[in-house]
Order: sequence, then structure tokens, then C-alpha cells
Amino acid sequence: MNRKLKYYQLTWLKHDLPAGLSVFLVALPLCLGIALASGAPLYSGLMSGIIGGILVSIISGSQLGVSGPAAGLTTLVSASIISLGDFQTFLLAVVVAGLFQIVLGLLKLGMISNYFPSAVIKGMLAAIGIILISKQIPIALGYDQPDFWTSGFANLFTQSNVLGNVTRLNEHLTRGTIIISIVSIVLLIILNRPFAKKLKTIPTPLFIVIVGIGIHLILSNSTSLFHLKPTQLVTIPNAIFNTIVFPDLSKLFSSIEIWKAGILIGVLASLETLLCVEAVDKLDKQNRITPVNRELLAQGIGNVTCGLLGAIPMTAVVVRGAANVDAGGRTKLSSFTHGIFLLLAVLFLPFLLNKIPYASLSAILLITGYNLTKPKLYKSMFKLGWKQFVPFIITIIFILVTDLLIGVVIGLIISLYIIIQNNFQVDYKVLQTKQHETEIFTIKLNDNVSFLNKVKFRTILDKIPKYSILTIDGTDCTFIDHDILEVISEFANKAHIRHIQLNLIQIKTVSTSAIH
Repeated sequence: MNRKLKYYQLTWLKHDLPAGLSVFLVALPLCLGIALASGAPLYSGLMSGIIGGILVSIISGSQLGVSGPAAGLTTLVSASIISLGDFQTFLLAVVVAGLFQIVLGLLKLGMISNYFPSAVIKGMLAAIGIILISKQIPIALGYDQPDFWTSGFANLFTQSNVLGNVTRLNEHLTRGTIIISIVSIVLLIILNRPFAKKLKTIPTPLFIVIVGIGIHLILSNSTSLFHLKPTQLVTIPNAIFNTIVFPDLSKLFSSIEIWKAGILIGVLASLETLLCVEAVDKLDKQNRITPVNRELLAQGIGNVTCGLLGAIPMTAVVVRGAANVDAGGRTKLSSFTHGIFLLLAVLFLPFLLNKIPYASLSAILLITGYNLTKPKLYKSMFKLGWKQFVPFIITIIFILVTDLLIGVVIGLIISLYIIIQNNFQVDYKVLQTKQHETEIFTIKLNDNVSFLNKVKFRTILDKIPKYSILTIDGTDCTFIDHDILEVISEFANKAHIRHIQLNLIQIKTVSTSAIH
């Protein structure tokens, strides 16, 4: 026992402690940025990261996964807060999401992600990337008025006085913020290039935050034209635990909307977690496989805790998991350590966090959004053919014009329709020849012919011309649905009226008498 304890101590000191510190430096700006993008209090993002690091890592069976607030949930979280009326009510939806995940785990439904078509998942993430970019543009410009896309940007084109509109828009932009945003985006692009990997000594997000703080301090000593407003800086209260909003559990059953939002958050968080777990497991050099049902239980308990303690929902996150692997993490102690570091930063360093410009976080999120919806993704989906591209692009369009749930459901319906169409095509083949003046048709049934083929099969039979010969061959067929047998039997009863010679090979007719 002592030898085992000593092994874990050495592993933690040599590998998991430095990896946990590295993941903390990546997670800190992301926790703040995702809370910002979600329209939630900034402390709620930090709290989500703390719970994900400390609690979920203990329960989870993943050795390298790291949990916390995820960019993929920002759109849904933001919309849910608005639709439910306030953040306190939204926290009840987070509790429901966690309970839903616990039920999924107990029912051993961890394989649910395998039943979502990849085209729909990619479309969902691409749409989230577009929405994320659109939400961060006003923050990156320092726009200090509401409704940038309607009252600000759109007004440039709604009146004839374009120059006047540009001038009025310019009055509401902050030059200091724009400078920080441009520098941050340029640095992010450069540092993500392959040649820059050897130059990086600290995580890129942390470096961007440090640069943003430095520019802010320089600009604060310059003319007032470049000063950042207090509302453009992170604000974390010194006594953070005194400002936490808790849910009113007595209202849990007060509205069906709370449960709808909660279940939708639970579905999306579970899907993102399962996809992340699969990705991180592929990075594990020791080839350890995460038990997915246990992971859903851990995430569910984590999200119930998030809801109760005023945090935004969490998932397992690919960026942090990959950072953990890159930093040399060996066990779940690295994720636990990153959670402890987040807690210490919130308790003892709020004065430092409050120097961070929103523009720096916005730049990080703009690049995150771009990575979700790269032009390369659209090209690769297009090359895969219309069966992949159509569900992908339709999912994106409907998410953008409606909401996440409707867009994903419509994407799934389109994918299902294409699957059914493919099923129609592969379950049988129609061959046509001509002998003298007589047309000869052969319908060759394949392995399985299901009821899904009923309509099209009946249509083909109806098109067989008079005075022809038709052979339906079931030699290679192991299963013919009763519905199909009824269609064939109905045709057999009427074939002589149309002067069609029908030959059935290894196909039995069935009774087609009507039921009254």
C-alpha cells in the first residue's frame, strides 16, 4: 500500500502537478470567456471549472479528460437564460440537465453518441461557431450599445446617409479595445502556426491574456481616447462567495420550460462529453478506455452541483483534455490539480483577474468559433457528396434561423430520409431485357427487404407494362417483410388481368383479404 501511495506521489510531482498547472493556465481564460459568451456572471464560468476539476475528476473513470464550461454550450445557455427570464431560474435547468445525465448513465445509454450522424454533429458545431463569432464581434469592437446587429451594424445600410451612419457607429466603438482585439487575433493566428510551436513556453490563451493586460496598462497612461471603460474589464468580486446566485428549488416544477431547457442542455452536454471522451482516449499513449456510462454519471453529478452552486453547465472539453496530454498528464490527479489552482486563483487573485480586458477573451473565442466553422470543413463535407453535405448544411441553416434543438432535429430527419432512400436502392435491383416483341423484367431481391420499400416497390410493379414477363427472384433474400409479401401477392392476383406472366422464385404468397 505504501509503495502504491509513493508511486502516485512521484507520478503527481513529476507529471500531474506540472500538467495540472498547464491545464489551469489554459482553462482560466476559457472559463471567463465562455461565461462571457453565455451572458452569465463571470464567476459562474470559474465555478464550473472548479467543480469540473475537483468533483468530476474524482468520480470519472477518465484518466486524462478535463471537464469545465464548453464553447459548444454557449449558444444554448445564452438562449435559455433569456427564455427563462433570469439566471436564477436558469440554474434549475442546469440541475435538470444533471439529473437527466445521471438517468442516462444509470440506464447505460453511454453509446448514444454513436446514433447521431456525424454530418449533423459537424453541422451543429459549425453553427455554434458562427453564432459564437457573431456574438463576440461587438465585444471585440468595444461597442457600448445594445443590439449591435440591428441598431448598430445594420443601420449602416438602412439609410441613405451612409457616412453619417459610419460616424455614429464610430462614436460607440472603443479604440483601445479594437487595438487589443487586433493584436490578440494576430498573435493567436501566428502562435497557432506549426513553426511557432517550438517558440511557445506558456499556453497561448494565457499569453494572449497577459498581452491584453499589458496593452491595457499602457493605454491607461495615454490619452483618454484609448482608455478602456470599467465595463470592458473582467469584474470578479473580492468576496466572490458572497455574490453567488443560488437556484430557488421550490420553483423546479413551476414551468415546463425549465425541464425542456434542462433536457436539451443535458442531451447536448452528454453528446459533447461522449465525443470528447472518444477523442481524448485516442490521444492516450497507454490506450486506456474511459467507461462512458460512468462518465455520464460523473458529468450528471457535476452539473447538478453546478446548478446548486450557481455555475454554468459543464462538459468534458477537448481543448483542455488535449492540453493535459500535451503537458504530460498521467492520471486524473492532473485534472484535480487544475481545479485546485482555479479555486486558489478565485480566492486569492481576483485583483489580478480584474485587469483582464474582455477584448482578450473575445479574441480567444473568435478563434475558437472560427476553428469550429473553418472553410476547410465545408470543403471536406462537400467532397464527401450530397448525402453528407445536405444534412450538414441544412443543420447549420436551421440552427441559425430557428434554434439549436429545431436545427438538430431537422438535420436528423434529413439524415434519416437519406438513409431510407439508400435503403430503397440497395434492397432490390430491376433488370429489363427484350425477347422478340416481349419485354422481360427481373426484380432481384437482396439480403433484406423491409417495409420501408413498400411504396417504391408497389410503384415499380404498377409500371410493369401489359403483355410482358416479370420474374421476382428471392433466391438471395434471407428476410422479406410481410408488407412486401402482401404487395407481391396483390400483384399476383391481378397480373393475369393485365396479361402479365408472373414467375416467383423462392417467394411465398400470402392472404390479402381485406379486414372490415
